Amino acid sequence: MAQAGRRWQRTLFPWLTDYGFTQSSSDPCIFTLRDKTSGEQLILGCYVDDLFILHRDSSDGSLYARFTESLSARWNVEDEGPASDLLNVEIERSDDHVTLSQASYIRHMVETFLPDGVLTHIRPSHTPAADDLPKLVKSAVANKASDPASPDLLK
Repeated sequence: MAQAGRRWQRTLFPWLTDYGFTQSSSDPCIFTLRDKTSGEQLILGCYVDDLFILHRDSSDGSLYARFTESLSARWNVEDEGPASDLLNVEIERSDDHVTLSQASYIRHMVETFLPDGVLTHIRPSHTPAADDLPKLVKSAVANKASDPASPDLLK
């Protein structure tokens, strides 16, 4: 059934807003929820009939635990645990950061469109950014704190 995902969203999205989520104005498939008491926040993405929920705490009584309990009470859903990929983006976690990569997707595209390998006459190139971009961003952010006339880009 080609419209099953859309029908699911027509049922799910109002339920999410009734639960207290705020729908993003820039992407209607992204929702946020903040517990004012604990400061916990959930960011939920919906793609067809899959939900992806970003959270920090999944312990009993956490905002995530309460939400998934309510979701399971309403629908027959399954928590498949931490995601390892989403829409061809691989997700790797460590204690202090998350790494997103598209290595497998790129390999697949190369195998599909360049079955004989990368052409020898193609020269590698770098992104069109200055080598000192990280330093420039840090400087601009630091200036924003002390300079009320900072560029709109940093707002």
